[in-house]
Amino acid sequence: MKKIFLSLVIATLLFSCKEETNEKVKDATKSVATDVKQSIDSVTKKAEKAIDTSKIKVKNLIVKGAEKVEEGAKKIKEAAKK
Repeated sequence: MKKIFLSLVIATLLFSCKEETNEKVKDATKSVATDVKQSIDSVTKKAEKAIDTSKIKVKNLIVKGAEKVEEGAKKIKEAAKK
């Protein structure tokens, strides 16, 4: 009789602990999911900013390159006229 009663008590304790553990796991999962979403949003914003900055730098380089080509073309025209 003691063994049956003791088994029931242990089973009850394990079952109740299991429910609390499941709740803790669910809460932890929600917290991790929230943190991951925030990290993704942060990385996305940083990536967009870097891409925008890169586009501006490329545009500036293209403009400067075109100016150099025009200067070179003018020099060649002047040299050809002489």
